[in-house]
Amino acid sequence: MVPDIHTHVFDGGIMNPALCIGILVVVAGCQQRPLQPEAADTVIRSPTNQDLRLVRGYRSTDDDCQLTGETSFTVNFLDDAADLVSCPTGSDAAQSLVEMHAAREVAETGGYTVYSVPRR
Repeated sequence: MVPDIHTHVFDGGIMNPALCIGILVVVAGCQQRPLQPEAADTVIRSPTNQDLRLVRGYRSTDDDCQLTGETSFTVNFLDDAADLVSCPTGSDAAQSLVEMHAAREVAETGGYTVYSVPRR
């Protein structure tokens, strides 16, 4: 005797074909969809710092402007009378650094602007 798969939902491991299709439709609806164009435009990307060695926040621990250490890229900008500080290019933090500390721009790389900030 062959079991009737249309009348038994679960009978010895046999499943109704309509139920299988329903499950597949539900699972397919759970797939991740790509971001809509307007949503993708709002994703904030952090600048890269491949040329920079960012040490710590310059004015506070959570400052976007970072005290910057020596690398092959920064070696020519170091000065014993100034701090080297890198801020995300065009940020409010960069603008306030220039206004508050008379910072002088010396370079740009990977989404950061590098400033020389006099210590005196």
